[in-house]
Amino acid sequence: MANQPSYYDLVFELTRLIPEGRVSTYGAIADSLALGSARMVGWALNKCIGPNSDVPAHRVVNRKGELSGRIHFSTPTRMQELLEAEGVEIKEDKVVNFQECFWHPAKEL
Repeated sequence: MANQPSYYDLVFELTRLIPEGRVSTYGAIADSLALGSARMVGWALNKCIGPNSDVPAHRVVNRKGELSGRIHFSTPTRMQELLEAEGVEIKEDKVVNFQECFWHPAKEL
């Protein structure tokens, strides 16, 4: 019997699919996986943040487009810096033109 991927593995795999310059939400990821909640996705992503991670957790924001996970990065501005480097405009800890940048896995995969 093969090992089933963990919930964290599923969250990480889906987060890796978010295109550069786009953002998704904790809720959209949870909905696409059809298990867990937005909060559980946040907990999972908190475990993968770091300089050696290949999971672009900075591309996941809350349902309002706010950088609610920024406190879990190496500095409070690191999440914004990573998004801006990909061309995502941020103002007052929120994605400008959020709806245009929004990537929903269930609709785009």
